[in-house]
Amino acid sequence: MLVSDIATSLEAEWEGDGGIEIRGAAPLESAGPEQLSFVANRKAAGAAEQSQAGCLIVPRDFPAGRTLIRADDPRTAFARAIAALYPKAAITPGAHDTAIIALDAAVDTSASIGPGAVIGAGARVGAGTSVGAGCSIGARVAIGADCVLHANVTIYDDVRIGDRTILHSGCVIGADGFGFAFTGGRYEKFPQIGRVEIGDDVEIGANACVDRAALGVTSIGDGTKLDNMVHVGHNCRIGKHVVVAAQTGFSGGVVVEDYAVIGGQVGIGDKARIESGAVLGSGCGILTSKIVRKGQVVWGTPARPLKEHLEQLANLARLPRLREEVADLRRQLDELKNR
Repeated sequence: MLVSDIATSLEAEWEGDGGIEIRGAAPLESAGPEQLSFVANRKAAGAAEQSQAGCLIVPRDFPAGRTLIRADDPRTAFARAIAALYPKAAITPGAHDTAIIALDAAVDTSASIGPGAVIGAGARVGAGTSVGAGCSIGARVAIGADCVLHANVTIYDDVRIGDRTILHSGCVIGADGFGFAFTGGRYEKFPQIGRVEIGDDVEIGANACVDRAALGVTSIGDGTKLDNMVHVGHNCRIGKHVVVAAQTGFSGGVVVEDYAVIGGQVGIGDKARIESGAVLGSGCGILTSKIVRKGQVVWGTPARPLKEHLEQLANLARLPRLREEVADLRRQLDELKNR
């Protein structure tokens, strides 16, 4: 694509040589004359001086002097440019000969069903959806339009998935929640008869698990993104446009409101509530029934406001010196006593 064409697709302004042919995208330090890169912060602006990129997507106030595309949010503009430079391969409608599809399943004629995929009784697969090799879709599952299920995704019975959702390889949707009752000296399974509902434009990473509700619904709202190996327990309600990094675990009944940001390896106890716009730092622990207030930033275990957490870390760092000072005072006191 020409620089001018990229700018037009982004509805952005360009300057310099709009006729440069851009054939790919790369980081600032390795981009060549036929590649696009971007500048998102001051550190990157310094590196941009040495970059050989044919064109840069930059902030509005970036200095002139080379071929540029100016944007309010260079990172987002760069992501959209990549989508134009590397278009997804069109799916091939139809089912592979080795796919097994129940007679009463409704699979849109424009959907693609890969080798060895299994689609259960009463399931529905929407228009333009791609089901990868080895996927298992249970009975009465409803999958919307333009979804992508990568290889070996497992969806248990009675799950509902919205449009344009992406499920990566190995993720499991609708397995039983971890519910047991201790009676007579043994654990007895509490039947898990609820379901899972996933909204539109959701992305769930590889080997992530979303458990069905014991009763009722485990839900994930529109636009939410779960990283690899995230676990969502039974009866959780995850709101819209929530971002969750890898290896985070939600215990049963957790509520996460819209636009929360949750770092990696966070542990969240039963029935905790994370209010809208809250930020949970990586590795923090949220106690059972804890409420993290709207817009609050917390860190540590147990999680506390970031300022308080940093103060406690600073105090811990001072402990060795404080110990030396106390020992010195003790020696001085002993000397005074001996006199």
